[in-house]
Amino acid sequence: MTERISDESTEYYKDRSTWVRGLFMLLFIALYHVAAVVVGAVAVLQFVWKLTTGATNPRLLSFGEDLGRYFYQIMRFLTFNTEEKPFPFTDWPSTPPAPRP
Repeated sequence: MTERISDESTEYYKDRSTWVRGLFMLLFIALYHVAAVVVGAVAVLQFVWKLTTGATNPRLLSFGEDLGRYFYQIMRFLTFNTEEKPFPFTDWPSTPPAPRP
């Protein structure tokens, strides 16, 4: 009985797809940290833009929202809520264009 349980539990370690997913997870953890630095840069740029012009930059707003969606996609993949790999394996998450006044 003990041998059977031991054999069954080690079968999970032999699943190649799980190991490949683990490598993708490491990649997306690294991309998450890169994206976090980019978010910091966008925040500083937006702040400076607001100080100098009195208004926010719509392109930075849109890009910041896209980055938020990218973070969400990464988190869903890392926590096994989806098997769909985020960008660059799918399209970049983009916001719909804002209506013009």
